[in-house]
Order: sequence, then C-alpha cells, then structure tokens
Amino acid sequence: MSGRDWRKLDESDVRVRPGRGSRPRSKRRPEHADAVGAMVIAVDRGRWTCAVGGDPGRLVTAMRARELGRTPVVVGDQVGVVGDVSGRPDTLARIVRVEERRSVLRRTADDTDPFERIVVANAEQLLIVSALADPPPRTGFIDRCLVACYAGGLRPVLCLTKADLADPGELLERYADLDVPAVVTRHDEDSLPLSDTVNGRISALVGHSGVGKSTLVNRLVPDAELATGEVSAVGKGRHTSVAAVALPLPGGGWVIDTPGVRSFGLAHITADDIVSAFPEFAEAAEECPPGCGHLGAPEDPDCMLDQVPQARRLASLRRLLASRTGMQT
Repeated sequence: MSGRDWRKLDESDVRVRPGRGSRPRSKRRPEHADAVGAMVIAVDRGRWTCAVGGDPGRLVTAMRARELGRTPVVVGDQVGVVGDVSGRPDTLARIVRVEERRSVLRRTADDTDPFERIVVANAEQLLIVSALADPPPRTGFIDRCLVACYAGGLRPVLCLTKADLADPGELLERYADLDVPAVVTRHDEDSLPLSDTVNGRISALVGHSGVGKSTLVNRLVPDAELATGEVSAVGKGRHTSVAAVALPLPGGGWVIDTPGVRSFGLAHITADDIVSAFPEFAEAAEECPPGCGHLGAPEDPDCMLDQVPQARRLASLRRLLASRTGMQT
C-alpha cells in the first residue's frame, strides 16, 4: 500500500493475519486405513515393541501417535501401526489406535491409592504363581489376584510350585469351592500339565519374587532370557524384570511375564465387580440394599446372597470380598 493516502483507506484495504488462538481447528482425525494390526509385547521408555500380525518373527519398534494423547498402551494391547513396519534397525513406526480390550488386569499400589495401573491387556488367563514352601504361600495375595481376575475378565489358574518341599493338599482344598483350576509343579519333574494349560493361549504370570516364576518361564520358553533381551532391546539393555514382557510359546500362544510384586492393591474394584463374576449370586445381589458389601452379618445384615443355597461357595466368595477390603478371614 506504499504511496497510498492512509486517510482514504477503509476496512476492505486491511488484511489481518489470524493469531494462533483464532485459527479454526478441525476435530477430524486421520482414519489411518492403512494401519496394520500388531500386538504390544514390550514397553520401555516411551517405545513399544510390537509383533505385526501377532507374528513373533516380525517385530517393530513404535512410538505413540500424538493424537492418542495419554491413552495407555500396555503389553497385550492390540494396536494399529503405521509408518515403517519393516522392523529394520533404526526404524520407527507409530501406534495410531488401541483396539478395545477383551480383558484387563489392573492393580493399585495399595488400597488407598486412587491411581490404577494396567498390568496386562487381553490375556485369556492369569497364572497365580505361589510356592508351597520357601517362601510359604500367602493366601491373602492369592485371594487378591483372584479378585482382580474376576473383575478384569481373566480366567484364574492357581500354579503351585516347589511341590517337592510341601504337600499342596491344604492349599488346593482352600480354593476347591471356587472351581479354580490348578497346576502343581516341582523342580525335579517336567511341567507337561503347565505346557498344556498355556499352549495356544495368551497367559500372564504373576507372583512374589522367589516363588519360581522365572523358572517356569524358562521351562516354557526355550532361550527365554535371550528372547526377553531381544524384545526389550528398545530400552538399550534395561533389566527385563522391571516390566512385563510377552514371550512366544513353542506350541503357539504367548506367556506374559510380569515383575514380582509385593502387594496387589484393589482400590479400583467394587464388591459388585466381584459378585458379577458368579452367575448364581449375581441375580440375588441386584436385590441387595444400596451400598451392600455382600459380606453378610454384621457388616451387611440385609444381604440377599444369604438366600442362595450354596453355603460353602458363598463362604469362599465372601472371603474374596473381605480380602478386597483388607479384612482377614
């Protein structure tokens, strides 16, 4: 506009560049129709190792796309991946979506912690590993793992190790009324029943340090230490016991090894979450007064579960409910 008299200008002669905050923004997001499906098998330091098509021979390293925001992506998640999915060294793909989860194993640090942590997604079953001796079994921990299974949609399997040191009968009897399948192992015998239990499935293992969980993984997966190092190489050598990792089974399927945990908080789980996993009690629970914890008298004197004629199974269920609140039974 040089050479023009500014006093003769009107609004049509002025062009204003919009500021950053006034620019129109679209809510449309790319559909990523070309994304390929993959399973997350390891997570470390903002990088995810994914098996394209669930094939352990096609591993890629990926980052989370910006549009996912803070959406958690955990081991076991089925995701959509775009970009370089060749798996060549120094390549990086992007996770652009997380598929709906079929099951979720969650825990909190303790029963007062409001922040829940997703341990594993989409596992079909959880093997609760407990030694029969050295260290002795901790039934409170087992009960809490069972609660997490029922609330998260996983099939619980009790896996008892070191049967050469103690008899499993008493512990098996404790859970007989819950119909929890069990596998008993010992260090001087092959674990064929365990292999039959996990082959062809996605199974997660959880247990305290020292119960023999690593020994079981090494039996199930030949060269497990080498395989674990490969899938967690994204972390540049970080020790793999600090995070969950999925390992392919020779007979098909995956076993997800989780770090040893000291506590299994259940602050995110309600009593109704547990009862809903027991069809014979779920209908009666709908008639309970609001806020009923289903523990029976004296805590819940009007609980309708008492009307269901399965006393021993109800006692086992209430033991799990009590473990959720930290009560001892």
